[in-house]
Amino acid sequence: MRITFLLTQSLESPSGLGRYWPLSKELARLGHDVTILALHHDLASLKQRFTIIDGVRVHYVGQMHVLKKGNTKFYFGTPRLLWITALATWNLMKAAIQIPTDVYHICKPHPMNGIAAVVAHSLRGKPIYLDCDDYEAVSNRFGGEWQRYPVAFFEDKLPTMAKGITVNTRFTFERLRKLGYPIGRIVYVPNGVDRERFSNADKMAVSVLRQQYGLDERKIILYIGSLSLTSHAVDLLIEAFKIVQKLIPQAVLLLIGGGEDYNALYEQVKDMGLDNNVCFIGRVPPSQVPIYYFLADVSVDPVYNDMVAMARSPLKIVESLACGVPVVTGNVGDRAELLAHGGGVLVPPGDPDALAKALALLLTDKVLQARLSREALMAREKYWWDTLVHDFVQVYGDNN
Repeated sequence: MRITFLLTQSLESPSGLGRYWPLSKELARLGHDVTILALHHDLASLKQRFTIIDGVRVHYVGQMHVLKKGNTKFYFGTPRLLWITALATWNLMKAAIQIPTDVYHICKPHPMNGIAAVVAHSLRGKPIYLDCDDYEAVSNRFGGEWQRYPVAFFEDKLPTMAKGITVNTRFTFERLRKLGYPIGRIVYVPNGVDRERFSNADKMAVSVLRQQYGLDERKIILYIGSLSLTSHAVDLLIEAFKIVQKLIPQAVLLLIGGGEDYNALYEQVKDMGLDNNVCFIGRVPPSQVPIYYFLADVSVDPVYNDMVAMARSPLKIVESLACGVPVVTGNVGDRAELLAHGGGVLVPPGDPDALAKALALLLTDKVLQARLSREALMAREKYWWDTLVHDFVQVYGDNN
């Protein structure tokens, strides 16, 4: 079957790298003809806009609605944003119409890829499928209600136009059910891990990183993700780490990633007197992400008890399991289900004291840490994308 994915992000984004790219590779390995039409976070710097990797055709056809350079995310002013989104929508639509396909699969229900898919469907008669990853209307940062409204509109209306929907959380499954979408055509597929990327990690590089950042004899807590307070409770983690650091002076927190709140979080760390014990590593190449997990004693997914957390299937958890690293997170959304077979510790969401207590326990209790590590390595088997892909293709039904 010929599948065309329409993605409003780059494949280097968390969703692109953690969900759509490994999924596309596995679909190609099953014999499907896969094309990804995507937008790039810094299109002007991109030297090659079309490539074929592992049998998947990747076309970058426009600029994302934000610009990412280094560790920072920049937002466009209103006139520039309107022009960029209009041009991106046109380019996605034009490419979708021109490329031979059997189905269109929208990656995240956004206006740009949504309009492109609907127009292409009306002209070519090919069915639309939809993947709902996160609750975009509450997890994004908007410059005004005029920006949030169309995103919320498309999140609610695109499902009614789709022949089938894939979702990565039970929260989204239930939200769509309440909107009246037939549950028989909704397929739950949590986020997973690219076996190839995580199995081929250079573990010898761990010692190099340890020396590079002066981490010998340190207890390492790891956070990998966006430094965006709209969708990630990194401020909560920093509050909890201050408590941990008083209990365990040799503890160090590594923050891997970039985002619009990078500088604000850096100032928070400085104001709290933690700048000698918190390392802002910034964005790292995808190939190095597993190495940082292997470097850590424990990883952390800090969350508040809100719809942002309920609607997210955290890559941090499944990636940590894949590396055999215990993870601490809040008991909200699907996190208890993801850790049902062990590998981590659940705490009340939004509670810095509880988060600190769990982190300190794992840093000091080697027996517990070893047990959770063994459980993680067993639990990871259900989250490899070469396993999850078989659940995903069920959404296509007779088209498959």
